[in-house]
Amino acid sequence: MDLKARALHSLRSARYLLGGLTTALPSLAGYVLLPLVCFSLVFAPVLPWAVRPLRALTDAERRRAERVLGRPVRRPYPTPEGNAYQRTLQLLRFPGTRKDVAWMLVHGTVGLVLPVLVLGVLLSLLLTLSIPLWWWTVPGGTLTLLAAPLTTWMQAIVLSAVCVWLFAALFLWLAPAAVKLETRIAEIMLGTWTGAGRRIEELTASRAGALQAHEAELRRIERDLHDGTQAQLVAVAMRLALAERRFDKDPQSSRRMVLDARTTVDEALVQLRTVIRGIHPPILSDRGLNGAIRSLAAGRPIPTTLDLPETDHRPPAAVEAAAYFVVAEALTNIARHSDASRARVSLRYDGPTLRVVVRDDGCGGAAPGSASGSGLAGVRRRVAALDGTTRIDSPVGSGTTIEVVLPCGS
Repeated sequence: MDLKARALHSLRSARYLLGGLTTALPSLAGYVLLPLVCFSLVFAPVLPWAVRPLRALTDAERRRAERVLGRPVRRPYPTPEGNAYQRTLQLLRFPGTRKDVAWMLVHGTVGLVLPVLVLGVLLSLLLTLSIPLWWWTVPGGTLTLLAAPLTTWMQAIVLSAVCVWLFAALFLWLAPAAVKLETRIAEIMLGTWTGAGRRIEELTASRAGALQAHEAELRRIERDLHDGTQAQLVAVAMRLALAERRFDKDPQSSRRMVLDARTTVDEALVQLRTVIRGIHPPILSDRGLNGAIRSLAAGRPIPTTLDLPETDHRPPAAVEAAAYFVVAEALTNIARHSDASRARVSLRYDGPTLRVVVRDDGCGGAAPGSASGSGLAGVRRRVAALDGTTRIDSPVGSGTTIEVVLPCGS
C-alpha cells in the first residue's frame, strides 16, 4: 500500500472511530443506568423492557463492524417465551445478555478513548504543520518543539517538519490499529464466535453449502436426463412407431429404422452411464479410491505423480466420492487453466481424517468465484457438507495447492 492509499485508509479509520461515539456515549451512560437495571430485577417484568435499548445499541455496533469486517456479526439472541418472570430468567441465563452488558462497559471506555487519541494526534499534526506561519507572533523562547525553544526560522521549519513526520507516522499506525481493536471487540463480544455459538454458525454454513451442492447436482442430473437421455428415447419411440407402420409395405425401410433406433438406444445408455457416473463413479466401487485416482491421472495430458497409501482401509462411500471429485476437479482445472508442466496428488490417513493434497507448478492465481476457479467453490461446498475443511493456496506465478481434510471415522 503506497503512502497516499495508507493516508486515505487512516482518514477513513478516523472517521469510523468518530462515528463510534454514537454508540460509545450511550454505552458510557450505561455505567449510570446499569445499577437501575440491576435494581429492576426486583421487578422482573421491567427487565425485558430494559434490555431493548441495549439490544438496539449492540445491533447498531454490529452493523458498523460488519462494514469493516466484510462479514456478518450474528445476533446471538433467542426469543424468550413464557410469562414475565420466565422471560426474565431466560434473559439472565443467556450468555448473550451478559456479553452485551460487558461490551457496553468496555465500549463505553475504549470507544471513547480511542477516537479521542486519534483525533488528538491528527489535530496535533495540523497544529504543528501551521507553526511556521505564526511562531514569531509569540514571545521569543516560549514555544518549544522536541524540548528545543524556537528562536529562528530555521528551527521553526526543521523542528516542525520533524514533528509533523512523527505525528503523521503515529496517525498512520494508530488509526487502523484502533479500528482493528474496536471491531475485534465487537466481533468477539457481540457475535457468536466462541463455544457452541461458533459451532452452530459453522454447521449452519455447511448445511447451506450442502443444500446448494445438492440443488446444483439435481439440476445437473435433470438437465443431462432431459437434454440427452430423454430426447434420445423419444427419438427411439418415434422411429419404432414409423417402423411399425411401414413394416408391411416397406420391410427394408422398417429394418433401417429399427437399426437406427438400436443405435440411438446404445447412445442413450452411454449418456445414462455418464449421468450415473456423475452421481457415484462405479470405478470407486470396483477399484477403490486409489484405483479411481490412478485412472484419473492416467487420462490427463499433464504428467501426474501419485503418492497413495498402500492400505486396505476404505473410508465411507460419501468421503470416497468427495475425495474423488476433489481430485477430478483439481486435475481438470490444472489441464485447462494452469499452464502447468506437472502435477502431484497425495493421500494420507491422519487418524480419523483423510487428507487430500493436489499441487501443480502452473501460473497460480486460482480462487473460488474467479473465472479460472469457479469449480473450486463447488469443491468447498462439497467438502463442507461432510464437515471437512478446504485450503487453497494459489499465489500468482507459483502454482496452486489444494488441501482438503475429510473426516472418515477411526
